[in-house]
Amino acid sequence: MNFLLTDDEPLQLQELTSILRRIRPEAQVFAYAWPDDALEGAKLNSIDVAFLDIQTGGMSGLELALELKKIQPGVHIIFVTGFSQYAVDAFAMHASGYLLKPATEEAVLRELTFLYQERKTGARVRVKTFGGFDVYVDGEPLRFGRAKSKELFAYLVDRRGSSVTTGEAYAALFEDAEDTLSGKSYFRTILHEMVNTLKKAGVEEILVKGRNSYAVLPEKLDCDYYRFLQGDPAAVNAFQNDYMAAYSWAEIRNAELGFKME
Repeated sequence: MNFLLTDDEPLQLQELTSILRRIRPEAQVFAYAWPDDALEGAKLNSIDVAFLDIQTGGMSGLELALELKKIQPGVHIIFVTGFSQYAVDAFAMHASGYLLKPATEEAVLRELTFLYQERKTGARVRVKTFGGFDVYVDGEPLRFGRAKSKELFAYLVDRRGSSVTTGEAYAALFEDAEDTLSGKSYFRTILHEMVNTLKKAGVEEILVKGRNSYAVLPEKLDCDYYRFLQGDPAAVNAFQNDYMAAYSWAEIRNAELGFKME
């Protein structure tokens, strides 16, 4: 794990550096007094978390965060400042955390734990929708026999518990296809395979079957998309305008999530 720090107060920079080295001795810490130097460091080194002083010489910490995101979009930003009024600005740009000076070991550890602790949601099924679509059961990848069966499950996840009729799902997955008997037969095949895949994994309870319709139970899924909508900082930070990018029907949703980031 690599940390980047900025602070134009030498004692504060030294103290935060010492704290991080105590609680994460295996990590590399790159400490800078000036934002421009920090940007150069980010070009040379992969950074996991950046602790940025909001008030520094030259560009502000908020401006620095935007520039860092251009270099390393996945970096987590934690602002460190002596002025609590900056908290609104910090979270408006989807920072992962916020610390008031003087930063303490307990506070820094709390922020890192929030970012990296294993989520104790109780959900056996984890769904990843940012940067590709993948499903995990008890930490292991769930394998679908057909790509379209996986896409059908993705469409149900996208609908967040709303019932989807077989006709709606067929129209979404086969946009340009004619509504033929052979097409409907193939759709029944992929529907049957999706259901069987979940049954074999022992998680069929995440599906709700209605009259000619299906839905997922959102409360039984640990899904980055759902957490994004709840304002979870880690999920917000993970979104890079890449929601279910492989599926054309998800383009509108991706745009909606992008608007929420503005």
